[in-house]
Amino acid sequence: MASITSVELNYLVFRYFQESGFTHAAFAFGNEAGINKCPIDGKLVPTGALITLVQKGLQYLEMEANLSNCDADPDEDFSFLQPLDLITKDVHELRKMVNERRKKLQKDRNEESEKEHEGGQGWIKEKERHEREKECEKDGEKAENLKEQEQQHDNQTSREMVTDQEDKVTVKHAENEAFGGPEPMDISTASTSQPCEIPRSDVTVLEGHTSEVCACAWNPTGSLLASGSGDSTARIWTIAEGRCKSALLNGPLNVLVLKHVSSKTNEKNNDVTTLDWNGEGTLLATGSYDGQARIWTTNGELRSTLSKHKGPIFSLKWNKKGDYLLTGSCDQTAIVWNVKAEESKQQFEFYSGWTLDVDWRNNVSFATSSTDTKIHVCKIGENLPIKTFAGHQSEVNCIKWDPTGSLLASCSDDMTAKIWCMKQDKYLHDFRDHSKEIYTIRWSPTGPGTNNPNKKLVLASASFDSTVKLWDVELGKLVYSLNGHRDRVYSVAFSPNGEYLASGSPDKSMHIWSLKEGKIVKTYTGDGGIFEVCWNKEGDKIAACFANNTVCVLDFRM
Repeated sequence: MASITSVELNYLVFRYFQESGFTHAAFAFGNEAGINKCPIDGKLVPTGALITLVQKGLQYLEMEANLSNCDADPDEDFSFLQPLDLITKDVHELRKMVNERRKKLQKDRNEESEKEHEGGQGWIKEKERHEREKECEKDGEKAENLKEQEQQHDNQTSREMVTDQEDKVTVKHAENEAFGGPEPMDISTASTSQPCEIPRSDVTVLEGHTSEVCACAWNPTGSLLASGSGDSTARIWTIAEGRCKSALLNGPLNVLVLKHVSSKTNEKNNDVTTLDWNGEGTLLATGSYDGQARIWTTNGELRSTLSKHKGPIFSLKWNKKGDYLLTGSCDQTAIVWNVKAEESKQQFEFYSGWTLDVDWRNNVSFATSSTDTKIHVCKIGENLPIKTFAGHQSEVNCIKWDPTGSLLASCSDDMTAKIWCMKQDKYLHDFRDHSKEIYTIRWSPTGPGTNNPNKKLVLASASFDSTVKLWDVELGKLVYSLNGHRDRVYSVAFSPNGEYLASGSPDKSMHIWSLKEGKIVKTYTGDGGIFEVCWNKEGDKIAACFANNTVCVLDFRM
């Protein structure tokens, strides 16, 4: 009889964590169980393998308990046991339970048969009439209760509306002169959300994905929008210029479907986790759960498949020149790929945990972050990191170089964001105002080295505490705390002119904030949680990808 090994079981549990969205649990379990050294080819393991195995085991136990009784009638319906019974009791106890239930069932049948025989058909009709009367009474009571509940709900709604207008979402203010803004202010969600709601006529909903859409990115030079989904595809959408309404009325939008199907198994379980356009906008790179990076042309042609990672790719970035692609994976490595030669240039193996994020400093050096709390700055050709930053107390979720490549920002599950520079080992600033994990960070496209050199450089951080915070990096102080979301904030993006910030959350809303005033100026509520938001190069359209399998493109005009 075949038996499952601990290595195989550990891998199935690891995959279950991943597929269920328990990212942190998967990180921890993967490290402790040594999944990166596991010989199992993940491409051969179907989605939901652990659940399937457990279900089949329960079915086997149930059959064994029901069919192993000598007096059991094979044609009789099974006495279906509860899953907890099957898990906690052995076969002998299960058989005993099945026998007792069968005896009780037979006894009930006999008693019912005797009553019918004694009372005759008249008794049955009377019983049915009595039951119908009871049902009518119950229906009347239900209708009465429902009416009372609706009345209470209406009263409660009225009270909440009044309370909502009175309770305001406060925007904490510190050093607001960084934006030349006014005195500290309050933002009322009741008063701002309705007047500034983006109308549906200014929204194009892109449908076609069959699973949640977790990544999106505008082409830096044209009107193409890329999206990546859990349905094992990426898509390139051609978005017409002008208002979204006119684009919607002109018929179906042009879309290219980029299928991420394994050549070995032909299975479509390769979630697209990350994507990035090169600087010229001619090539799109995608990373997926099968550990492969793929490079596509704007016509949807697969140009290269880069295979060396032994686990899912969580992040990938082009360098500015466009000759190298950088990928980070849960196999605890980062790889620089020579795009022209379609091969690995160098693999960097410094971590004891998963590589969560990567970001280029210039064309030949970059930073990587990991679940092991470390940040390494690496250079092509060097076998060891040229700099290591240690200061976070938990996994480092995101890292970003500022526009000049002189400052590195990082954020972590330790609820802090930090600023580092190459001249010293310790952080320059340690921002500790968030109360939960910080998921992502972004630099504003302002200050030296940008198209907006006369505006101050700021950093935005998005957290599971439902807030977005803006930091004056020069002074090391909080500028605004933007409180408008009712759930975690997964994504933030600055407008190209640096005047606005878009934020997206699982609360199904995208807010657009004025950085000068520190308040919501536009908002949109979709039909699913939002994973990512991004602006086009002109700054007049914003894309958001949703958990309900759609991508929305919104017009932005002030």
